[in-house]
Amino acid sequence: MSTDDVQDEGRAAPYRDPRLPVAERVADLLGRMTLEEKAGQLFHTMVEVGPEGTLAEEPSRMGAATARDLVTRRHLTHVNVLAAPRTAREFARWHNRLQDLAAGTRLGIPVTVSSDPRHSFTDNPGTALLSGPFSQWPETLGLAALRDERLVEEHADAVRREYLAVGIRTALHPQVDVLTEARWARGGATFGEDADLVGRLGAAYVRGLQGTGDVAREQGLDGTFGRDSVSTMTKHFPGGGPQRDGEDPHFPHGREQVYPGGHFETHVRPFHDLLAAGTRQVMPYYGMPVGLVRDGEPVEEVGFGFNRQVVTGLLREELGFDGIVCTDWGLVTDAEVFGQPFPARAWGVEHLTRSERVERILAAGADQLGGEACPELVVDLVRSGRVGEDRVDVSVARLLREKFVLGLFDDARHVDEDAAEAVVGAADLVAAGRRTQSRSVTVLTADAFPLPLRPGTSTPLRLFAAAVVTEDDAGPLLRPLPVPPEPRAGVEVVDDPGRADVALLRLEAPYERRGPGFESFFHAGSLEFPTPVLDAVRDLAARVPTVAVVHLDRPAVLTPLAEAGLTLVVDFGASTEALLDALTGAVPAQGRLAFDLPRSMAAVVDSPSDAPFSTQDPLFRFGHGVPVRV
Repeated sequence: MSTDDVQDEGRAAPYRDPRLPVAERVADLLGRMTLEEKAGQLFHTMVEVGPEGTLAEEPSRMGAATARDLVTRRHLTHVNVLAAPRTAREFARWHNRLQDLAAGTRLGIPVTVSSDPRHSFTDNPGTALLSGPFSQWPETLGLAALRDERLVEEHADAVRREYLAVGIRTALHPQVDVLTEARWARGGATFGEDADLVGRLGAAYVRGLQGTGDVAREQGLDGTFGRDSVSTMTKHFPGGGPQRDGEDPHFPHGREQVYPGGHFETHVRPFHDLLAAGTRQVMPYYGMPVGLVRDGEPVEEVGFGFNRQVVTGLLREELGFDGIVCTDWGLVTDAEVFGQPFPARAWGVEHLTRSERVERILAAGADQLGGEACPELVVDLVRSGRVGEDRVDVSVARLLREKFVLGLFDDARHVDEDAAEAVVGAADLVAAGRRTQSRSVTVLTADAFPLPLRPGTSTPLRLFAAAVVTEDDAGPLLRPLPVPPEPRAGVEVVDDPGRADVALLRLEAPYERRGPGFESFFHAGSLEFPTPVLDAVRDLAARVPTVAVVHLDRPAVLTPLAEAGLTLVVDFGASTEALLDALTGAVPAQGRLAFDLPRSMAAVVDSPSDAPFSTQDPLFRFGHGVPVRV
């Protein structure tokens, strides 16, 4: 039988018939698949968009293979798209070309496209992406600063609509780790330090993305998961963050996850809420638990993706989860990223071969291997008798079912390029994102200059606006911020602090430079500002009343700033325009801290990494925020 004949047979097969129950369609398709085609479903790896919406023909610096190789040779049908193209139209065009490529394969299984978060300000190719053509909102910590479940659902609904417009059907988020270790580089993408708040807001996020909440119903959807949904992959089970010394387990020095305060169950708690909200997928973390005992049994000291006690015992059996489990990225294969060696995150099983690592992951209960594209290892494991094909079938059936429920085999395979351009970055979504950026701004003190910033009765308010930047050779510098494009009544931006009534100074939260290569994207290490930066801030504050705004992508030690007589403000992702909206009262700044801010690094070092609210005598406590009267 020729390939064309096989494809014709597939088009007439029961799995193509949308009138049949999903279970029948899954069984029919599964029965037609070769072992190689089944193995391809178990891998979910990175891919890039080519110029002007083409399929990229060269591997990327992140090690991503080409879509053509993945889909036609390795039979993969799940891909994680990296940086966005310039326009939504190009994104949609790329998606449709990808689906056309998949339609030409033997069974025509459509591709499920996934994405890391891409609606805020983080630019880390391993965790989150700049917003590009999408609407821009504060980081997750900014949503948490507003404590508003309805707002979180509205934000996630905006993400859902924009993702659907370009064909993204799986979100590699939300991240519901509890921020108990202030030094951890991933803290900005969490909902903060309180497990109950994390659970409530995370559940709202799931309802918004999956189209199952009140916001979707108000738009005329029926509130069920399906063709208008984006499948959420909640991470990082059973809770990431309590890493030894706050180091990140992307890297060998951060592999150990510790529980000196005995708070393992605190970190699991938000997952109860998100499972109840119907999250479809779960990602175990890289971390390797050290010294953890549950119910009198030591938990094996291997990364959670390899850990049967955690994936099968806790997630599937205790919590009753029967959805898709996809490991975090790159547990099997050593790679090179940005020209630097990047070893597999096979913590605790580094001594195993690649095949043995895959075998351990399947035995643990995972369905997919994230960031990997080696289906030949699964084929060899089955043919050698080390893994049963029936075990593979269990996971493949789960993965195919998700495609059918999402409508990918039917009318949801392609997206409309015109509609994509209209929906992505639509004015109402951009305005909502900007307003939320402003509202999440959090005022800690108002000592130097009263807020909101207001002009005098007869003269404009003269504002000197600058950012503190660190140059390796020159030390800290004050660099003028771009003048906001829209005029502001009663505000004159001046370029000399000596002529200003008030200075607006923006700083990034401190971190230790790491690298080279991929690790340079992770803001880790000390939370204290270097002395030269503090001296530059104090010098300005001595010359003119100063409002210092610190962008917190994780907690920071702000004690020297609080003692410098400043008006001290923090943001969690805000453009200069959104920040000025908040500080001038155009949009009220309403944020409250979603975590304790430590008084010193000594207090951070002395507190148990897994215990919430355990840092001694914090400078500002959870919930702190000075109301700004408008």
